[in-house]
Amino acid sequence: MSRPYPSAQQTADQPASTAHPWLIAVAVMSPTVMVVLASTVVNVALPYIAGTVSAGTEEVTWVITSYLAANAVIMPATAWLSRLFRRKRFVMGCILTFSAGSLACGMAHSLGFLVAARIIQGLGGGAMQPVSQAVLLESFPPAKRAVAMAIYGVSVIVAPIVGPILGGWITDNYSWRWVFYLNLPIGLISLLMVYLFVEDPPYIRQGTARVDYIGLILLVIWVASLLIMLDKGQQEDWLDSRFIRTLLVMFILGLTAFIFWELQVREPVVNLQLLCNPTFTIGTTINTVASGAVLFSYTAYLPLFLQTLLGYPALRSGLTMAPRGLGALITMFLVGQLISVVSPRLMLAAGFLTLGYSLYAVGNLNLEISPRNVVIPNFLSGTASGLIFVPLTTITMGNLRREEVANATGIYNLLRNIGSAIGIAVMATLMARGAQVHQTNLVAHMTPYDTVYQQKLESIQSALTPQSGACTAAEQAVAVLGKELLRQSTLLSYVDNFRYLALASVACIPALLFLSRRRLKSG
Repeated sequence: MSRPYPSAQQTADQPASTAHPWLIAVAVMSPTVMVVLASTVVNVALPYIAGTVSAGTEEVTWVITSYLAANAVIMPATAWLSRLFRRKRFVMGCILTFSAGSLACGMAHSLGFLVAARIIQGLGGGAMQPVSQAVLLESFPPAKRAVAMAIYGVSVIVAPIVGPILGGWITDNYSWRWVFYLNLPIGLISLLMVYLFVEDPPYIRQGTARVDYIGLILLVIWVASLLIMLDKGQQEDWLDSRFIRTLLVMFILGLTAFIFWELQVREPVVNLQLLCNPTFTIGTTINTVASGAVLFSYTAYLPLFLQTLLGYPALRSGLTMAPRGLGALITMFLVGQLISVVSPRLMLAAGFLTLGYSLYAVGNLNLEISPRNVVIPNFLSGTASGLIFVPLTTITMGNLRREEVANATGIYNLLRNIGSAIGIAVMATLMARGAQVHQTNLVAHMTPYDTVYQQKLESIQSALTPQSGACTAAEQAVAVLGKELLRQSTLLSYVDNFRYLALASVACIPALLFLSRRRLKSG
């Protein structure tokens, strides 16, 4: 019987550890869930944090940006750092660093201290996603790798949904500081489990790693420049700002120098040669667009829509998003069992079509909807996530050698995070400028010559006159309609963007033709 991926070596069938794979899965996924939660659980607490550290709305966003930038810098260097320190010690060090950063975040009384603590937290947490993905792929035999990716997918998709709910509840009932303190007991339990069950694979014990200082510095320069540029671009009006232009030049020069250096150095921080593998490159590109730009933008902006336009409190907004996690949870475990029977490319096509439909359904919402109109599309988008994540990751990593998996997962997760940053930046720009366009179009109807406008104005004025008097009521009526104009223009901008995301998800389907056609074998 032929292998599903002929280029995989014989050693890929042998487990990397003597412990039971499910014990290893629990050991590495506990800190991963903690890390993924940390990227979203803080969002709903930002107003409270800003008040405590005396920071403005724009300044406090550095609490998120600093964490994501530190995450992105460490992700692609994970395989190199695992060789340098040995993977088990490296994972334990990451958990300790993340826990120490969490403790410092909870104790912070100034914005500068909090941002520095978030950088420490991000450096510790950034490596956990690619390391856990690599450990799972190595611990389970090839026939069970889809199940392993289902386990991993539950954390990276469901945890961001739980994050806002948990953060909102903790912040409302206790203090935002407990959002960070909660990581300490989880970190200690995770540290003990990694010590007991995770082992270094033979290929890491046999190798040695030189310190590629130049590659590491160049990596920090281009990743940090890109993420800060994307985060602050809309606020600074993009290329009209000297700050953004400087970041753009630093990004281009840093990335160019990084690629040139990493391709010629003997032991690079990031093995860019993996991108010569067509299946890995295509799968990573699809993941960057789908899981990064499309899904992350959707999950970031739908809660804003619910809170700013529909008036949902933070906890109710999180609960409305929760069915997405339920849909993903159900689908991922089903896909993990069915992937040996159904073509992975067929599952991916069904996933992108389902995702496109759910986003289009959200793009038809208005300001008079009930929660059911959001819950059903959310459940469908979660179902689509399960259909996409498991087969895509399994195919993308399926024909790599065991010693390449750790480096590949670092690149895979880095580009997904960069895709998320790009998606958020593009959507923020389209949201702001689309709202201005719609506002200009709608205000043209607010004239004495528009019958509908005049009727609505007179109706509001008549209702306000007994309380405020005729003159004051006339001014208040105009103000009420002006406020409604802003709400409607913002709504139309949200609708446009959700439809753009629907088109982007469906546009991924043609790229599936270039993925491997081989069906995974059941174990």
